Amino acid sequence: MSRMHSPLIGDFPSYRPRRLRGSDVLRRVVRETRLHSDQLVLPIFVRTGRKVRHAVPSMPGVFQLSIDEAVREAAAAQKAGVLSVILFGIPSKKDARASGAYAKNGIVQKAVRQLKKDLPGLLVMTDVCLCEYMSHGHCGIVKNSKGRKVIDNDSSINLLARTAVSHAEAGSDVVAPSDMMDGRVATIRNALDTNGFQETPIMSYAAKFASSYYGPFRDAAESVPQFGDRRSYQMDSANAEEALREVALDIQEGADIVMVKPALAYLDILHRVKEKFGYPTAAYAVSGEYAMIQAASKLGWIDERSLTMESLLAMRRAGADIILTYSATKAANWLKDS
Repeated sequence: MSRMHSPLIGDFPSYRPRRLRGSDVLRRVVRETRLHSDQLVLPIFVRTGRKVRHAVPSMPGVFQLSIDEAVREAAAAQKAGVLSVILFGIPSKKDARASGAYAKNGIVQKAVRQLKKDLPGLLVMTDVCLCEYMSHGHCGIVKNSKGRKVIDNDSSINLLARTAVSHAEAGSDVVAPSDMMDGRVATIRNALDTNGFQETPIMSYAAKFASSYYGPFRDAAESVPQFGDRRSYQMDSANAEEALREVALDIQEGADIVMVKPALAYLDILHRVKEKFGYPTAAYAVSGEYAMIQAASKLGWIDERSLTMESLLAMRRAGADIILTYSATKAANWLKDS
């Protein structure tokens, strides 16, 4: 029986793939996917006070930081080669209208101004959501409908737009709506343009799935829902085609960067989004992904450095141009050493 010959490769023994794996330098020369610190974004949780570094127990090495400490954390990341951070706010007070989210002197707004003053070369992104500021922990306005509590989409997107504008006024370089309300990108884009921020990009959490991987984040951001869950607005983890529709909608509404969240368990979605749309695409290596590596590393079951770098490289290989990761500073330093 004759062997089928591929037009792409030769046959053994003329073709030996191992020839290009024989040394570290050779492997590096032919490497197809590369990870660079420019592609990493460090999430930072900011809260009120001074000299505050409140450890997040479920995320070893991650802290709730006062603004002065957030500047120190961002400076260390910048020194390592990380160009960007994304801010999440933890207000001193919460209410049913998320008023702290769009307050002129809200925690994120103050942090943005300080970071832009002290680290002018840093790209400062801001998460645009309401959950951290709501007394009930949901990402929108709650109303009663037919005897049950529901999240009111259309009133919520107006508050999200107000929040995005307040971030831009403070100096945010990129606003990033993460709420998953319908129509929020168009509403935010219109509000930004109307208020003179036509050049402020939107990084949309376009395909954000309802996920068990978010558990540690909700501890860090103090945003656990007080009733129900977020499955009525975040996506069903079973749905890939819907994810593509969500991304298409956000691009149509004016998103400049689209994101898939979580990352590692959704590499198929990430790949399809990049292949189909070709837009700048972000992946969020979420708190649960980080916590699992930290926990297993502490027990000696895996090597933190090698598994972190392998995971980040997998996201790049799947199509991510930008990766949000709690390991950004560590990864940047490891890249220097590699």
